[in-house]
Amino acid sequence: METIDEGGLPQLKALDWQAVILANGDFPQTGRALQILRSTQTLICCDGAYRPLRAEGIEPLAVVGDGDSIDPKDRQRLGARFHLVAEQADNDLTKAVRYAQGIGLRRLLVLGATGKREDHTLGNISLLEDYARMGLQVGMLTDHGLFLHCRGNATFPALAGQQISVFNLTCTGMESSGLRFPLYTLRKWWQGTLNEATGSTFSVTADGDYLIYFVQGKKNRFH
Repeated sequence: METIDEGGLPQLKALDWQAVILANGDFPQTGRALQILRSTQTLICCDGAYRPLRAEGIEPLAVVGDGDSIDPKDRQRLGARFHLVAEQADNDLTKAVRYAQGIGLRRLLVLGATGKREDHTLGNISLLEDYARMGLQVGMLTDHGLFLHCRGNATFPALAGQQISVFNLTCTGMESSGLRFPLYTLRKWWQGTLNEATGSTFSVTADGDYLIYFVQGKKNRFH
């Protein structure tokens, strides 16, 4: 990762996302997320998110889901673009991710995965680890920031003063440089919140998996 966008979000420019997936949480409201939604060439939509997407005048490449959250008229309108996956072992977001993987896409940006229900939000964020184990690179962009799954040692671009949170998943050892509060082996998720980049980069030394959340810009300060 060598570049950041104007909001301080790494990989929105640095990584060539192959597709955007729209989940059925809160529909994106910020200009950044809406810009991405409207400009992407490859958009895959969970079935429950199709109605608000269509209201924005946007049509996806495909709509994926178990069919219980889509109007029958919309399903008929979509025709072959609707892909029914009836099994209930996975949620519709994972079904959409698997569809993308099945057509050869590996680098995916998810929008609309948070909001509405906190249990769904937690579940969707936790899926980033599963997607990494599927060999995929998946970022999750919200109206406030970006979640990335990471593994091992890495250096990240940032804005000086930008809020950063780091959530340990499987690490037995963690250290950092370039953060206001140096990392240690975090045992609980709250311990990794409300950190801050002190310069234009920061580094994490770790022996396992973790999530990083980059707050968009420097306005959402909590301490």
